[in-house]
Amino acid sequence: MGTFTDTLDAAPASLPQWLQQQAHRHGADVALRHKHLGVWQERSWAQVADEVRRLASALQARGFSAGATLTIISRPRPQALLAALAAQWLGGVASMFDPLEAAAEQVPRLGALQPDFVLVEGLEEMLRLRAAQVAARVLVYLDKRGLADSTPFVQALDYAALVAEQPTNERAPQGRVLQTAFVFYRGAGQAIEEQRVSHAELLQEGQRLLTREGLGRQEEALAARAFASGGQARYLLAPWLIAGFRLNFPENLATRDRDRRELGPTLVAGTRETYERLYRYALERLPAPGSWSRGLVDWALAAHPDVLQRHLGDWLVRRPLRDVLGFSRTRAPLLVGDALSPETQAFFQALGIRVRQWGDAAHWEAPTYLVQQTTDDWTGRQSQLA
Repeated sequence: MGTFTDTLDAAPASLPQWLQQQAHRHGADVALRHKHLGVWQERSWAQVADEVRRLASALQARGFSAGATLTIISRPRPQALLAALAAQWLGGVASMFDPLEAAAEQVPRLGALQPDFVLVEGLEEMLRLRAAQVAARVLVYLDKRGLADSTPFVQALDYAALVAEQPTNERAPQGRVLQTAFVFYRGAGQAIEEQRVSHAELLQEGQRLLTREGLGRQEEALAARAFASGGQARYLLAPWLIAGFRLNFPENLATRDRDRRELGPTLVAGTRETYERLYRYALERLPAPGSWSRGLVDWALAAHPDVLQRHLGDWLVRRPLRDVLGFSRTRAPLLVGDALSPETQAFFQALGIRVRQWGDAAHWEAPTYLVQQTTDDWTGRQSQLA
C-alpha cells in the first residue's frame, strides 16, 4: 500500500497528485476562499489536502473503493469540489449533477443510474433522490437546514462529521493518469448518454490553457458555477491544481455578481449563459435610450473608436462598466462551450474585454451497463412474446 510521501517526487499523473504536490510545495499559501455570511473564509493548500485525505478515509471506511462512483449534487461549494477529489484520491470517479437542472430531467436520470454513494447539498437534493427512489448505500449532506430527525433521511451522514474523523491511514492518491476522473450524464430514460473524462485529458487541456493564456500562481478565479460539465473541469479545476492559483467561491448564486465585483478575478471561465446574463445586467443599468447620458455611452462604445473615444470613453464609460461587471482586473475572460450571440460578443469587445472561446468538445455515448440492461429487458420481452 502506498504512503503519503510515495509520489511527492514523481511527476503528478492525476488531479489528487497535483493537489498533494501543491500542499507539499506551497502548503501555507491560500488555495480556496469561500464567502460565508459576508466574510471570505480561507483554506491553505495544506488544509485542502488534509480535508480531502480525511474525507477519502471516511468514504473508504464505508465501502468506497477504486472504480466506485461518488455522485455529487450541489451548487458551487468548496466541499463538493473536495469530495470529488476525495473520490479520485481512492481511485474512484466523481459524477457531478447541477441542482439547477430541471427536476423533470434529472430525477428520471438518477432513478435509472441508482447511485450507491451520493453527496448532496441539502434537503432539496435529498427530495430529488427520494423522487427517483434512490436507495444510496452512503448518503452525505453539506447543509443540515430543514433536516429533522423525523425525515426519511435520518441515516444520512454529515460532511463536517466525516472530515472530523481521525484518518485510518496515510494512503497516497490511487488515481492514475488514464483512469476516468469525472463522468457526466445527459438525457433520461433509454436516451441517457455519458461523457467520461480521464485525468490525462484534464491535465493535458489544463496545461494547454495555462500555456496559451500565460496563467500562473498569481491568478484569482471565481467558481460561480457547479463543476457539472467537462469544460469547467478542464478549464478551471485542472488549471487551478496545476498552476496553484487561488480559487474563490461566491456565498451563493444570488450574490455571485456582487462577489465578482468585490473580488475582481483575473481569470473568468464562463459559459454563454454567464456572459449573456452579465450583458443583460449591464443593459438594465444603462441610461434610457434617447437621453444625453445614453448618447455618451453609445459614443464611448463605438465599434471603431477614434483616439478621443478610446481614451476619454475608457475613463468615463468603459472602465466603470467593467467595474460594475466585476471585470476590472480580468486578464483571461474565457468562454467555455457555445459561442456568444453577435450582440453580446460586440458589447464585451467594445468594453475592451476580449472573450476567448475554448471548445467543450465532448464524446457522448450510451453507458455500457444501461445498454446491457436495455438488451436484457428486450430479450425478456421477446421470451414473453414467444
